[in-house]
Amino acid sequence: MQAGYNHPYRKPPRRQGNPTAALALVAGLAVVLVAVGVWWFVLRTVPVTVNAQELNVHEGVTVEQLLSDNDSFGAKPGNLLSVSENVITEGGGTPATVVVNGEELPVDQFASRGVFSGDTLEVTDGVDTHEEHEVSTEVVAPSVEANGTGAIQFVSQWGKAGEKEVWTGKTSGEKVDKKVTKEPQNMVVSYLNPKPQDGKKYMALTFDDGPSEYTGKILDILKEKGVHATFYNLGENAENYAKLCKRVADEGHELASHTNQHMNLPEQDRDGLRSEISSAADRIEQASGSRPQMIRAPYGAFTTTEWGRAGDLISCNVLWNIDTLDWKRPGADAIVNTVVGNAYNGAIALMHDGGGNRSQDVEALPQIIDQLKEAGYQLVTVGELMKLDGRFPEEVVEGKVSMPEDAVLPE
Repeated sequence: MQAGYNHPYRKPPRRQGNPTAALALVAGLAVVLVAVGVWWFVLRTVPVTVNAQELNVHEGVTVEQLLSDNDSFGAKPGNLLSVSENVITEGGGTPATVVVNGEELPVDQFASRGVFSGDTLEVTDGVDTHEEHEVSTEVVAPSVEANGTGAIQFVSQWGKAGEKEVWTGKTSGEKVDKKVTKEPQNMVVSYLNPKPQDGKKYMALTFDDGPSEYTGKILDILKEKGVHATFYNLGENAENYAKLCKRVADEGHELASHTNQHMNLPEQDRDGLRSEISSAADRIEQASGSRPQMIRAPYGAFTTTEWGRAGDLISCNVLWNIDTLDWKRPGADAIVNTVVGNAYNGAIALMHDGGGNRSQDVEALPQIIDQLKEAGYQLVTVGELMKLDGRFPEEVVEGKVSMPEDAVLPE
């Protein structure tokens, strides 16, 4: 067989391909795909509407980048404010307000929210934001309200504390009350004139500034006439005339306080006011064995401020309806005429058994009692007047008032 002759039953050898060319082709295709991808994802623009104007943007661009590239479309940033609304940093608030497809986009999503074909954006000014701050809760003290008019004042509703939310700025250090989270309950002081309702006529005779050398004579007359009165003793005098102070209580009269040194109470600070009331009660109790809660403030001066400072120390403050002006020494007849001429059911008459020359009161007292009795009056204590009225709380009538544990004073 000749050399080089192809055997009729043998396949010719297969020609070998070029692997380098194949790799080059694949690489070329990859570059094309990447370029298309870059164009699709980066360079391709899509139509969107911003503030009613259509523009083309790179699809998927973030809201944050869109704002940066377009100067926030003219929107002005808000300011960073302190907790009391002072500007700390101009432009330190939110950069803009962005509404995407009808829904406001939170600022913390500006960097992640992409913009896509057909989106509609509304970009307006940013809003002011507050500095970082600490939130705490503090007590809100109640206020004092006066209710009605009358000679006898007492607490008809005790005050209870509320709560408020307080912000303290971490940058500014400012501290402000933001809102009341629990409303306080105010203290209410009611003012009433006693009006006994049983069809009879009653009055109360009262004596201030004692005890003194005149007190014994007044007690003798009251005992002889068979009537009781109310005595508003000064603490200092109760200590100096302890036996007379005790005699007032022992003989069935009502023993109350006119404070310790007859100070004008609205002129005292809180501690001075409380001391003036408490020291008088201490001295009267030491002299008589009975601790009074009822007081008559000197000059009748006991405002809602004093109630807010010392309402827990007393049961009531008692003024008067008939002022004899006996301190002017107008004469016994004038004193008699003032009391009898102005008498009415439930009236409280003011006289004195101390603080000066009270001989005219001693002289006038028997006539006052006789003429009032002739006019059909029964002479009782202030506490008895309140009891006959029926509108005064029992603890006020009995002088046993105690502030509830959950109550607080306004000041």
